[in-house]
Amino acid sequence: MKTESSVSNGILHVALSGDLIGSPDTQQLLHSVDEHLGESVMLCAIDLSGVRYINSTGIGVLVSLLTKFRSRGGELVLINPADHPKKMLALTKLNAIFTVAESESAATELLKTPH
Repeated sequence: MKTESSVSNGILHVALSGDLIGSPDTQQLLHSVDEHLGESVMLCAIDLSGVRYINSTGIGVLVSLLTKFRSRGGELVLINPADHPKKMLALTKLNAIFTVAESESAATELLKTPH
């Protein structure tokens, strides 16, 4: 799995590609997000359009990240999940928990709207 992250306008943008299936990739992702949380970033957009496959470990990491942001009063939005991740979110009924946006600009708009 490949992870790219950047912060702009107070939003952590993370783009994932490949398979989200466990260590060491998930540990790298969690570490990267933790570093940005130290910078008091409260909002996160994770682009899943490049993720081909996700298993229960990958789902667990996404839930963990959502919990990290929400417990700090922030929010996390998933962007355009590819077919398999979208099916896994529906199968686990987590599509009712996560906010999903169709594009990065839509995610930014959702995150910037006061809740």
